[in-house]
Amino acid sequence: MPEALLVRRCAARDAALLRALRLEALRDTPDAFGATFDDASTWPDDRWVAMATDWNFYLGYHDGEPAGIASGGWNQRYPATHWLYGMFVKPVARGTGLAGALVDAVAAWARAQGGDALYLHVTSTVVRARRFYEKIGFVATGELITMDRDPSLQLITMVKHLES
Repeated sequence: MPEALLVRRCAARDAALLRALRLEALRDTPDAFGATFDDASTWPDDRWVAMATDWNFYLGYHDGEPAGIASGGWNQRYPATHWLYGMFVKPVARGTGLAGALVDAVAAWARAQGGDALYLHVTSTVVRARRFYEKIGFVATGELITMDRDPSLQLITMVKHLES
């Protein structure tokens, strides 16, 4: 990872930063996420603290400034699989390698959990994100599902097989 980039696990002290980045993500690319800005902006502080501590969020920094987030987790619809969620990089840090570093952090978490693949859903309307995922080795599985919060949006299931 270039010196200008840093990725670290989110902690309780990062709740306000997580909130700010997540809300920026929801404003930037509203079709990409299962939550909406209007909903997330009303969440109480204790929910953000719980997300920062209990969820598997990573914070990405570019040139010392907070510039991205990503999370790793499980998906009840697909037992025993590891997933990339909530990926966002600020426009100023796109193309710097930060997005790849965030994915690498989630992939390392998945491997540490015994995973050999990392899955994600990308909204079909967010072509930029889909192209990025393809560039770093994700492939479409052929599955399309309807987004729960907005039935007009289709999610493409993608997978990347992880090296040991």
